Amino acid sequence: MRTRAKICGITRSQDILSVVQAGADAIGFVFFPPSPRHVSPTLAQQLIENIPPYVQVVGLFVNASAAEIQTTLDRVALDVIQLHGDETPEQCQEIARVCKRRWYKAIQVKPDLDVIAEIQRYQRAGASAILLDAWHPELKGGTGHQFDWSKFPQIDIPLILAGGLTPENVEEAIQTTHAYAVDVSGGVESAKGIKDQQLIERFMQGVQRGSAKR
Repeated sequence: MRTRAKICGITRSQDILSVVQAGADAIGFVFFPPSPRHVSPTLAQQLIENIPPYVQVVGLFVNASAAEIQTTLDRVALDVIQLHGDETPEQCQEIARVCKRRWYKAIQVKPDLDVIAEIQRYQRAGASAILLDAWHPELKGGTGHQFDWSKFPQIDIPLILAGGLTPENVEEAIQTTHAYAVDVSGGVESAKGIKDQQLIERFMQGVQRGSAKR
């Protein structure tokens, strides 16, 4: 099975066209105001109108309440919720109950973290997948850093690899981790929030090569 790919942090309609033409499986919008890739619900819904069927729309939230997320969902047609903050398993369950959406949790891989135990906590809470990202003491994703891929766990829940992915290393990343999916943002940008069509195409070519050699 081909490794799935999500391009996150979309802010412009022309970038959606590039992502779709390159064959990505999902497009991500960031609903976290401090992020340089943040979009308003109004803009996100306008951009979604350019996304064809069979391409999933993911909304990224950081430490937002269930009510805040639902307010966004009332205005934006999101398929999946990505929880990228310090949300506990119990908070994730409450968000799922209120918002009635599938969700997955981003976990930053700290040096001393028991990754498998942490994954299982959210798996028991109902996560559809887990995203493993590089740890940063201040940033919530979009760090441009990667963690030690050799420590990527093999466990019975879809795992998404993020952090420091580029067109140059995504093939190696897939071969090393056997991740279900890869998630990229800064690695395919010419500036923060501005995607580069050629980088997106090269990234997806790397995904195809890595998938073929898994």
